Order: sequence, then structure tokens, then C-alpha cells
Amino acid sequence: MDAQDFPAGKPPDGARLYKIGQAADLLGVKPFVLRFWESEFPQLQPVRTASGQRMYTHEHIELVRRIQHLLYEQGLTIEGARKALEENGRRGLLKEIEAELLQIKRLLER
Repeated sequence: MDAQDFPAGKPPDGARLYKIGQAADLLGVKPFVLRFWESEFPQLQPVRTASGQRMYTHEHIELVRRIQHLLYEQGLTIEGARKALEENGRRGLLKEIEAELLQIKRLLER
């Protein structure tokens, strides 16, 4: 795959990309499960080639592993897993904001 194959969203330079079948095999699920989860979890948006083929990055694979854990191991519903991922995302954003504010505070104290 070349960069020009990804007009809608470029993958990171040097990122390993997996076709949907490869990602499904790696994760132990069927491709239709990944397509369904894409419709249920807004965070899961694989890169599309110019021809519309789904390509998953390492970050997508890790997200699907988290989804699997929430659904299969913790027994959450789709809605419960969606809320858990959203809450986790909010906490991560708050931690990033806190780190930036601490950095600004240190700069101002100089």
C-alpha cells in the first residue's frame, strides 16, 4: 500500500496495516464481527483505501482487544462497553490536559 491509496485518512508513516481478514484472524473473530463493531463503536474507524478496503493499524487492533475484553471477559453489553470506552477516553483526555497545565505552571514559575 502506498500513501496515495489513503485519501480519507493517512496511516502513520511506517505503520503496519492489516486487511480486515488479517485483523480478524489475528483477533480470533470473523470479519463480520469487526464490521459490526465499527457500526457500534465510533472510536473504531479503520483507514480506508481509495477502493474502500478497510485497513487496521496497531491502534485499531488494540482497541478491538479492549472491546473483546469488555464484551467477552467482563460480560458487558454493547452499550456498556461503549460507555466504558467513552469514560476511559475522557479520563485519558483529562490526564493530558492536567499534564499540559502542570507544564504551563512550571513555565510560569520560572
